[in-house]
Amino acid sequence: MQVAVVGGTGTLGSSVVRELAARGHAVRVLSRSAPADPVPGTEHFAVDLVSGSGLDAAMAGVHTVVDAASHRGVRSARVMVEGVHTLLAAEQRADVGHHVEISIVGCEQVPFSYYRTKVAQERVVTQGPIPWTLLRATQFHELVDEVLGASAKFRLAPRGSLRFQPVDVNAVAARLADAVEAGPSGRVRDIGGPVVQTLGELADVRRRTLRQTLIPVPVPPIGRVVRRVRDAALCLDSAGEAVSFDYAEWLHRRYPKPVS
Repeated sequence: MQVAVVGGTGTLGSSVVRELAARGHAVRVLSRSAPADPVPGTEHFAVDLVSGSGLDAAMAGVHTVVDAASHRGVRSARVMVEGVHTLLAAEQRADVGHHVEISIVGCEQVPFSYYRTKVAQERVVTQGPIPWTLLRATQFHELVDEVLGASAKFRLAPRGSLRFQPVDVNAVAARLADAVEAGPSGRVRDIGGPVVQTLGELADVRRRTLRQTLIPVPVPPIGRVVRRVRDAALCLDSAGEAVSFDYAEWLHRRYPKPVS
C-alpha cells in the first residue's frame, strides 16, 4: 500500500515510517526537510502544511495518509488546524481513501493551548471529506524526559501530584500502522503506558536511574490546567488500553550508562 506520513521526520513520524516500511508498505516521508537518516526504500517529499507547497505532488497515487505532524509554539494552530484543512483538501483532490490522525488522551479536558489545538484538529478531521481513523495516546516517554531533563540541567527535580501515564512511541507507531491496514475505523481505543505516576515519582525514577543529585522543587496545585492534570485527565480511563513498558524501562534503554 502507498502510504504518506506527514511529519515523517519527527519523534512519532519517524517511528511510523520505520514500522510501515518493515511491514512492506511503500512509504513517502512528508516534511519540510529531508530525514537525516532515511529509511531504505522510502521517498522524501518536501511539503509545507501552512502554504500547501508540495502537497499535490506528494499525494499523487497515495492510498492512506498518516498525520504525525506536530508543532509546539505560537504557530501551532496554523500548522495543525489550518494545516490539516489544507492537507485534507489535497487528499481529496488526489482521491486518497483514508486519513489516520493521532491525538492526545484527555485533550478536551485540559484548558491548555496545545490541547485546545488538538481538539480543533480532531474536529477538522472528523468533520472532513476523507474517511478517517483517530487514535488518542498519552504522552510519550520522550516528552516526560525532555521536561525532567531541562529541570535537571539546573540541578532541580520537580515535585508535584500531576499524574501522567507515559507510553512508548514505538507502541503508538505500531497502532497507527495497524490503523493503516485496518482501513477507516473512526475513533479507536485510546492507548497509554502501563503505569500512572505523579510528576514527583517520575522525577525520582529519573534521578535514581541516572544517579543525579538534584534539589526538589514543589509544583503548586494552582490553576485549572494543573488541577486537571493532577486529577489524571491525561491518563486512560477504564475504556483505554495500557501497552508496552514504563518510564523506568525506557530510561534504562535510553541511558544504558548513568549520566551526571
